[in-house]
Amino acid sequence: MHILVTNDDGVFAPGLLALVQALRALGKVSVLAPDHNWSASGHVKTLTRPLRANAVELADGSPAIASDGAPSDCVALAIMGVVAGPIDLVVAGINPNANLGHDLTYSGTVTAAMEAVILGIPAIAVSLDAPENHNGPLDYSAAASTARRVALALMERQLPPFVLLNVNIPYFNEDQLKGIRISRQGLRIYRDELVRREDPRGRPYYWIGGQAPTGVAESGTDFGDLAEGYVSVTPIQLDLTAYSLIDSLKTWDWPE
Repeated sequence: MHILVTNDDGVFAPGLLALVQALRALGKVSVLAPDHNWSASGHVKTLTRPLRANAVELADGSPAIASDGAPSDCVALAIMGVVAGPIDLVVAGINPNANLGHDLTYSGTVTAAMEAVILGIPAIAVSLDAPENHNGPLDYSAAASTARRVALALMERQLPPFVLLNVNIPYFNEDQLKGIRISRQGLRIYRDELVRREDPRGRPYYWIGGQAPTGVAESGTDFGDLAEGYVSVTPIQLDLTAYSLIDSLKTWDWPE
């Protein structure tokens, strides 16, 4: 197996290193990740400027490639030839915060995995539900071990085209995890507020602020299963068609 690891927090993020070290037991691991943080970047395809890719070393001395592109750019560059040899699996992460509900459209971690399946490569997005106010380095060991288990299971099976696995892990020790549940996508509740300020010349500028988002912890959803102490694995498909509305929309009149 040849596994590509990427992320949206930057090539030197500790979650990426933990993931790389865990996946080496399964085969060859290559790394191509952004050279800076692209959190909440969404699904980006850079077409208006050239992309750079430079050799770097991870903290354990292993080689990697850093690009000035977005996470999805990094996956495209790797699959299209910047990384030598065919790639069998793409794993994005480990993100230090969960990616749940509507977060998926914002998440650079998840959209990196989306880029992989668009290009025909199986993919997993891995996120850790660490507390927002955590002090000191995070412990990624349980998340990395879980990512290895999910990758091994996916290697032995096959998903339909254009489907990825979105994996979220509670911030527990590995022996505290209750197991793995297959979850449906839950409902994220955002409390965004517009913060208007002025620069020294009196010109307005804006922040998107507000309270941290929450979610509806309904059992069977990614929010609910995670809150109950389970690893949440959600199959995500790229086909966003609302099939239940097709017949109804066919009856609409379209005014001139």
